[in-house]
Amino acid sequence: MDDLIERLSAVLGPGGVLTEPNDIAPFGTDWRGLINHRPRAVLRPADTDAAAAAIMLCARAGVSIVPQGGNTSLVAGAIPSEANTQMVLSMARLNRVRSIDRTGLTMVVEAGVTLRNAQMAAEAEGALLALSISSEGSAQIGGVIATNAGGNNTLRFGNARDLVLGLEVILPDGTIWHGLRRLRKDNTGYALRQLFAGSEGTLGVITAAALKLHPAPRQRVACLCGVASIHAVLDLFARFREEDEAALYAFEYISGEAMAINLRHMSNGRLPLANQAPHYALLELATTRRNDHLRETMETVLADALESGMIEDAVIATSEAQRLAFWAIREHLAESQKREGASVKNDISVPIAAIPLVLQRAEAMLARHYPGARMAAFGHVGDGNVHLNVITTAAGEALMADINAIVADLGGSFSAEHGVGLTKRPAFAAWREPTERALMVRIKTAIDPADTLNPGKIF
Repeated sequence: MDDLIERLSAVLGPGGVLTEPNDIAPFGTDWRGLINHRPRAVLRPADTDAAAAAIMLCARAGVSIVPQGGNTSLVAGAIPSEANTQMVLSMARLNRVRSIDRTGLTMVVEAGVTLRNAQMAAEAEGALLALSISSEGSAQIGGVIATNAGGNNTLRFGNARDLVLGLEVILPDGTIWHGLRRLRKDNTGYALRQLFAGSEGTLGVITAAALKLHPAPRQRVACLCGVASIHAVLDLFARFREEDEAALYAFEYISGEAMAINLRHMSNGRLPLANQAPHYALLELATTRRNDHLRETMETVLADALESGMIEDAVIATSEAQRLAFWAIREHLAESQKREGASVKNDISVPIAAIPLVLQRAEAMLARHYPGARMAAFGHVGDGNVHLNVITTAAGEALMADINAIVADLGGSFSAEHGVGLTKRPAFAAWREPTERALMVRIKTAIDPADTLNPGKIF
């Protein structure tokens, strides 16, 4: 191992290999602080060729590599699966925006560019990178694609894989696949980019991506509503969708318990509404159209909803600063729950119409079997993804299995956007039928027969 590290240092140059315990410790701990598996070393290539050379050296030595971006995974997908034997490959130095095509609405960015920096680069060219997640300030493009991140705008633009036109990927043996095509139509064989999107770094290391952009909205309007019931939340969503589906960019749900926790832990946390409510909806309309009466549309729908009793109260952002403040409430939910104490994270999805059922059944189950547990749910109503988190010190796997049984009965998924990683492997093994699991294993074995890339994840 020492000889390998010496050769890696020669390839990666000064600062390219970290071995000191204090330097490498953060790379072995997941975002939630549940698992600490110290890597043997941290590799920090500055370009694709250096990364490929490092991967080739590790492959020949039989040493496993764990690709890591911003390390914001909620399922421990970007840390070693065991301590002191695996190398973490940090993508932080591959942080260049290579090009932006304003006419074709595409951009090529390296894997270590944070999602927020990529958004800002697109904004500077008058375009929109239409992916938004709470961790966008630290999550990196490579990890975002490798986990097929979802987020607030999935309703309108889809998940990360829906924005990918092409990829540059290093395979487990160090071979580089130069697939950075920016074509909207290319019907020539398998869409390999989709194989690596969502693969959680188990098939290849994404080093750059060609991404779709969209015209930047000319107008945005956001509002926060207090709602009496979860059924009414869905009714409100349907009402806005019927009014102008093309303008509906986001529709987020926050339970009363999740909001209360947030207000306790947010700096200067304040509810913009006059009174607390059992449920909340945060939504945003946006358009690229000129002289669009977007605010009038918002006011009309909300007035009807208030009159019919669909909502209890609502406030529309009157400035960009207030719009961002509304979204800060939503983006701080995960951090607030982390500060509240031990919790069991359930990133589930069900058909949209089944959202009230999954929440009601989960709450009843908790009351029966987990006295004192508090359900602090929030999520993306527009795509059926609910973060059904439970504040409790109860055994996580048992509670997660009970939640998953309810989700399965409703035809849902145990992981809507977080992936499988380490922490959801038991659910994956029980959830997917044998043929499906066997197909995935055959793909992994064909591309990575020695299991050197992110071993122990998913399977």
